[in-house]
Amino acid sequence: MIPSRGQHARRPGWGVAIGAGVLALLLILAVLVYAGSRRSPRGEVARVPGVQEPAPTLASPPALENWPRWGVTHTQYSADNEPAEVEDQARGLLRREPMLQNQHIMGWGADNPEPAPGRYNLRDLNSRLTFISSAGGIPVITLCCAPDWMKGGTAGRTDWEKNATVAPLREHFDDFAKLSVRIAKQYPTVKHFLVWNEFKGFWDPSADKWDAAGYTEMYNKVYTALKKHDPAIQVGGPYISLGSTGKQVPGAVLSGPWGSVEPRGMEALEHWLARKKGADFVVVDGWSTAIEGGAVPDEFTAVTKFGAITTWLRQRSGGLPVWWAEWYVEPENSGWDETRRTAVQAAAMMEFASSGAATALYWNPQRKQGQECPGCLWEPGTGAELPMAGLLSGFTKWFPAGIELERVEASDPQVKVLAQQRMLVMVNTTARELSATVDGEQVTLKPYEIRWSPRV
Repeated sequence: MIPSRGQHARRPGWGVAIGAGVLALLLILAVLVYAGSRRSPRGEVARVPGVQEPAPTLASPPALENWPRWGVTHTQYSADNEPAEVEDQARGLLRREPMLQNQHIMGWGADNPEPAPGRYNLRDLNSRLTFISSAGGIPVITLCCAPDWMKGGTAGRTDWEKNATVAPLREHFDDFAKLSVRIAKQYPTVKHFLVWNEFKGFWDPSADKWDAAGYTEMYNKVYTALKKHDPAIQVGGPYISLGSTGKQVPGAVLSGPWGSVEPRGMEALEHWLARKKGADFVVVDGWSTAIEGGAVPDEFTAVTKFGAITTWLRQRSGGLPVWWAEWYVEPENSGWDETRRTAVQAAAMMEFASSGAATALYWNPQRKQGQECPGCLWEPGTGAELPMAGLLSGFTKWFPAGIELERVEASDPQVKVLAQQRMLVMVNTTARELSATVDGEQVTLKPYEIRWSPRV
């Protein structure tokens, strides 16, 4: 298990037994100490296998009539870190309805894949991709993050403290593209790649905005290299976060009852759209909550932001499929229980489906055994199903991409409904029991209840 955060290497100590009256020497020594500390390796010694582990034999992804639309991202702790019986339980939950399963190449449960130039360590990736295959998933890989030596660090070491906050140096963009191809060769069943994660390390503090030019240059190199290796591979970016303020901002590109989308993310997205060499889909992520904190004007109205952004992206990108790499609905310190949390998630997923999002990947926040795990798919240490797993399975089965939706009214607008010919799902958006007529039937829903109802 690779830690989320590592520790800096110990810096060398220096003696101070220097007599008085040698100020010049002290100054020289101070400069040397500073320079030496700057040169000292940072991070822990990376694992570099003496013998390269062979690529795993992975089953072909299941052949499905429709693109499943829904999926999950594996994070720091996942099923392959659990005891065998718990792993089997989790595998069963994910196999129930084949869905997309995404894994990053470094961090979030995966070790440094190339600790030194040309020296690979893909053991953790092999483990995750093997689990995904055994769970009947359609595999997706996020090409983030980069080895330290590509970011100005020391070859053979991994500084987990800064892993996710530093982008590759421009002179190593080609090396990162080469690593991306090496990953694609290792896992030929993976045909969908997301380039980087949330512009990490691509912030320009001098301009107080995203370095969209730097990201796009790296993206174009990765895109070109992957397409040259295998034209069937699907590549997407820019995986930018689109935050919003709860205020109505004059001249904002996109606004709604939830507020206005923050302009710097939109500016970076526009730069990428205009200068990318190509893309098979456009990737974003975001929160329904405002940057000031809290949901505006309430948590169920706030999630309509997801639908508004999806509709805008489909139009602005010229019809590219829209992928949501992550989405979040809960304010900090909300105090929500699992029933309320899952109800708001259901409302968000209705927005993705009704606005035509091609893909929505749920960031699974699994924890270690004994830890609280709000929003997780299974209980750590036991594998017992938690409510979000059932919600994902239901939406994957009944609302894949391309399914024709039907308009169904509820007599009470506080009941949200999504329907297709054979099934509908409804959610009570209130903290009280509520009765309403839905699709011609009288229903009574408990507080925040989600109910699936076959249509005859």
